[in-house]
Amino acid sequence: MRVGFIGCVDSSRAALQTLVKIKGLTVAAVVTRGESAVNADFCDLTSLCVERGIPFHIENPKDREASVGFLETFDLDVIFCIGWSYLLSEKMLALPRLGVIGFHPARLPSNRGRHPIIWALALGLEETASTFFLMDVGADSGPIVSQVPVTIESSDNATRLYEKIIQISQIQLTEVGANLVSGTVTFTEQEHSQATYWRKRGRKDGTIDFRMSAMSIHNLIRALAPPYPGAEFLFDEAHHIVQSSSISPESYPINIEPGKVLSKTIDGLLVKTAGSEAIWLYGVEPCDIDVGDYL
Repeated sequence: MRVGFIGCVDSSRAALQTLVKIKGLTVAAVVTRGESAVNADFCDLTSLCVERGIPFHIENPKDREASVGFLETFDLDVIFCIGWSYLLSEKMLALPRLGVIGFHPARLPSNRGRHPIIWALALGLEETASTFFLMDVGADSGPIVSQVPVTIESSDNATRLYEKIIQISQIQLTEVGANLVSGTVTFTEQEHSQATYWRKRGRKDGTIDFRMSAMSIHNLIRALAPPYPGAEFLFDEAHHIVQSSSISPESYPINIEPGKVLSKTIDGLLVKTAGSEAIWLYGVEPCDIDVGDYL
């Protein structure tokens, strides 16, 4: 079975490494990017392609049709698209005999759309999923090929959740590939009436407002941990990035205003939040802030 591959992030590389090991599959061609301004987890796949002798095409975003032209010369049975920042054209979707299989780290049909790992953590969800599906012209709306629930622990940040999802997805991918080879793969239509969508995240979504609860701020900080750019707050007309946080177990007078710095250590700031709560902020960059300042 001849396979095409499209992707340009860390999860793409993990998937490609898995696909080339599946008996009966031949990864015939790869479309990737040479750089990306929109993918914080961008990964160069060309070295892996060279190592494995796989023909590749570096897409020019101003000439996406060239990617179709490249792949259509390989007589593909299926394409895997994992880690791509925009919807594929109808011509690309129709190119392989069995269609294009995409990946979305959410429990479809819920939470289609953008930034699923960030939103799952920022909103305090306790579970997400790793989902492979047959791509169509919609956003994450095609029939499901494989879906496995993923528990979100309170200690998970974006890095740990991303790693957990990648590990689970590679087990699924091995099974999906084997089922494609044997002709036993199944596709289950989504319940479209139950669909929900997450919007594209903007910079303001990563801005801490200390009138929020301590838990909401903590969730935002862990959601934007690496590979993402980090939650931030504005102080003295400068943006300060926060690496991690913990909620203070102590209660504080409700008449202390949110945003007041209550304490400072070598690596942390204790800041009053909503109600009687406070939060420790760690790895603040830059940290020219003192006790008594208001953030």
